[in-house]
Amino acid sequence: MADAEVAEAFTRLVDIMARLRGPGGCPWDHEQTPQSLRPYLLEEVYEVLDALDGGDPGAVRDELGDLLLQIVFQAQIAAESGRFTVGDVARAIADKLVRRHPHVFADVTVSGADEVVRNWSRIKAEERRAAGKDEDLFASVPKALPALVRAHQLGEKAAHVGLDWDDAVGVFDKVREEQQELEAALASGDRAAVERELGDLLLTLASLGRHLDVSAEIALRAANERFVARARRAEAGAKARGTPLAAVSAEERDRLWDEAKKAEV
Repeated sequence: MADAEVAEAFTRLVDIMARLRGPGGCPWDHEQTPQSLRPYLLEEVYEVLDALDGGDPGAVRDELGDLLLQIVFQAQIAAESGRFTVGDVARAIADKLVRRHPHVFADVTVSGADEVVRNWSRIKAEERRAAGKDEDLFASVPKALPALVRAHQLGEKAAHVGLDWDDAVGVFDKVREEQQELEAALASGDRAAVERELGDLLLTLASLGRHLDVSAEIALRAANERFVARARRAEAGAKARGTPLAAVSAEERDRLWDEAKKAEV
């Protein structure tokens, strides 16, 4: 698509959103606020992830469109109160990309992707200082992130000041330690301690994923889908025998589960 076509398509979307919010527009759209739209924004992000996992380009296109709508919607509401426009949003991210890619837009030379990441982090920190923003180690990690994603990012920030393990072997040792502490909490019957120790174990597992260069969030999402697929196969196997899955014996249920698991290979 040519630049002019891209500009025309984007401008059309912005104009449609302005009309929906304007006089004679949509009553539902008129009622929305930045806060009321938060659940839809989060929902659209996850639907994009689902579409990417599905591998259907058409679905990815449609879900990215839904996500873009949420961005334009938020910008339209902001424009109505004179805070900023969708053009300001586009300019801000364009300027940021240029600043944080000096190896592309300036005369900086890099040795590879690792140095690009280090430069990005350094430039980002400089931007925060210049803006007078909090220089706290974790200030740039949003609290609203999914817990496993946030745990991963907190671990990355902590690693910059040496609060990390040297390698995955050290994290494995910590996982075993946290498991033992969870077992002790369970034995004590202290519910608060169980919750605390389970949280510590999950935090450590997120760090293990980071050291293995695996996203704990993405790994868990994939595991969830495998679980759903196995459960559905086991349920279908039980129904084929004329019995609901919940009514079969524990031994038969284990056998159906094993069959469902083998069917993945």
